[in-house]
Amino acid sequence: MKTIETIHELRTALKSRRQGTIGFVPTMGYLHQGHLSLVERAKQECDTVVMSIFVNPLQFGPGEDLDRYPRDLKRDQALAEAAGVDFLFHPSVSEMYPTEPLTQVHVEKVTERLCGASRPGHFAGVATVVTKLFHIVAPDRAYFGMKDAQQVAVIEQMVHDLHFPVTIVPCPTVREPDGLALSSRNVYLSPEEREQALVINRTLREVEQKWTQGHFTSADELAQFVRERIQTAPLADIDYAEVLTYPRLEKPSAAWKEQRLIVAVAVRFGKTRLIDNVLLDGRGEKSCSEQ
Repeated sequence: MKTIETIHELRTALKSRRQGTIGFVPTMGYLHQGHLSLVERAKQECDTVVMSIFVNPLQFGPGEDLDRYPRDLKRDQALAEAAGVDFLFHPSVSEMYPTEPLTQVHVEKVTERLCGASRPGHFAGVATVVTKLFHIVAPDRAYFGMKDAQQVAVIEQMVHDLHFPVTIVPCPTVREPDGLALSSRNVYLSPEEREQALVINRTLREVEQKWTQGHFTSADELAQFVRERIQTAPLADIDYAEVLTYPRLEKPSAAWKEQRLIVAVAVRFGKTRLIDNVLLDGRGEKSCSEQ
């Protein structure tokens, strides 16, 4: 594996790989098994795998955890190399943003709910940096985890609207043995917060079961059930708990049981904000968004 820090060097290195397929795994580092599962999928489908590690300041709002976001490049390099990454792109902020960016990419509608509502400007930062990375790497396929389902929806919409020549590959959420969705932010949780955070996965699993049994009479009832269950954890501070169509992220219609739905939550435990979701398809069956 070769670690590359400049755009010019990466583009030069990839020239000789263009005869094959290039897979791309964008990350903000502090790698865990969720990231590595994306590499594994990319290795199965592509001739060359590029991973980026870049903590993008554009997607962090005032008071968010940009400065304290966990970073450990040597650890990440070892994990990426062991997983089979060919090129690790680790640019500096000045390399990615040599001057104040006056151009940003804004995706409408699918960014207006969930994390987009509670983190204004977040998805403009995501869309902008992913656009830049796609132009730099020019991959054939790019791999994203479904834990960040709204991010996947935003990027898929952007790729569709702007005719990017890249296939977006959504991959299943990877979890700890006790069900907590893997996240770089999990390291912030105290032991008590970590234990109480399990209420999120328990709730989503219960939703799956009750959905298949036809338990819910409306999307609002389903969302209220989620909120009530999560609130049984004393430390849980719910940011949102919503039921929307997927990937359009709209309020379900009267025929809501025939639509593909996402049950999405964001919950704070102390200073740590966790997100998770489950997709339910219109036949009352769980979709393949979980691993």
